[in-house]
Amino acid sequence: MNPDIRALFPGADERVYLDTSARSLVPDPVREAVEAHLRVRQFEGGDKDTLWAMVNRTREAFAKLINADADEVAITKNVSEGLNLFGASLPWQAGDNVVLCPDLEHPNNIYLWYNLKELHGIEVRGVAAESGHLSVAGMAAAMDDRTRLVTLPTISFAPGFVSDVRGVVQAAKRVGALTMVDAAQSIGAIQTDVRQLGLDALTVATQKCMMGLYGSGFLYIRREVANQLVPVHVARYGIDLDGAHETAFSEGELTYKSGALRFDLGNYNYLGMAAAGAAIDLLEEWGMDAVEGHLRRLSAGFAQALIERGLPVAGGTPGPHLAHIVSVGQSGGGRHYSADDPAMNSLHQSLLSQGIQHSIRSGVLRFSVGMHNNQSDIDRALEAVDRWILETGYAP
Repeated sequence: MNPDIRALFPGADERVYLDTSARSLVPDPVREAVEAHLRVRQFEGGDKDTLWAMVNRTREAFAKLINADADEVAITKNVSEGLNLFGASLPWQAGDNVVLCPDLEHPNNIYLWYNLKELHGIEVRGVAAESGHLSVAGMAAAMDDRTRLVTLPTISFAPGFVSDVRGVVQAAKRVGALTMVDAAQSIGAIQTDVRQLGLDALTVATQKCMMGLYGSGFLYIRREVANQLVPVHVARYGIDLDGAHETAFSEGELTYKSGALRFDLGNYNYLGMAAAGAAIDLLEEWGMDAVEGHLRRLSAGFAQALIERGLPVAGGTPGPHLAHIVSVGQSGGGRHYSADDPAMNSLHQSLLSQGIQHSIRSGVLRFSVGMHNNQSDIDRALEAVDRWILETGYAP
């Protein structure tokens, strides 16, 4: 790792921070962009045209990051809003179905489908995970000619395995279904190319691997799909005013903007977009190949070292399923903030007390590497694990 990158994250020297999948440490350039935005607001009030231009630069930078066009990207608050804007705007008919794997989804990619079941009489088809992995065969078997949408995480929030997105997309195309991914854990961590994957929609928030703030995100919708949709929510920024001022209104048929732009609502989270723009600039500067390689190398080394210590690493030996998240314990064996295994709860508390920041999700201890991490962080985490093993006499 280039030490100059580590230096951009002063918080990385305060503790071993392995919790990027919850929220990233904020690097200096992002903080500086936030401060610059606030300084203008504090002393000058701000200019709407300048703010609008900044949002569009950030939109274009994000589109480039995922290999999309700018008019295929809407600005949102978070993943949940992106999921709901797209999901609720599909032309559902009673008897249509959506296919997903509830075991691996964040709850916010489950609730909305049951809400649409109440509203439109759709069927929610859940497919079981296989040892923490998304089953392409299982997902494909659940699809039929009434499947309108298939949804999945690019990387699950727990245990954090990389999904075979292309395999699911190919199966969905065979039955004419659309595909939407929750990319909260992949954008900024691994290459996520919407064209290569063949995706119809993708949503992400900026506070995780994108190194930004809460309250801002993006929704990608393939232009050909978006242009067929009537947004369930609409506001001035999603309407084509043909050059008129944003406050203009005239009676008659609504003309939506092209592509995903029709899903933009009112004023944006300009502060969040300033932060996101600075963060995306960093990712572009570093290059996603280098980012992915760094995160995968650290994670694979950490996972292998934990296995050698006899700890139950989810997924076993590191392989293509492993990106930047290493999970320890029994996936699904607990609640959101605790594990069923007393040893894992003990390890969790011990590591926190030793300054090793991480999370528990779905019964597993989740360690998620970011660009601020280096090998010394991994070594310090392993030393803390060794102290816990010595103190408790843990044996597999």
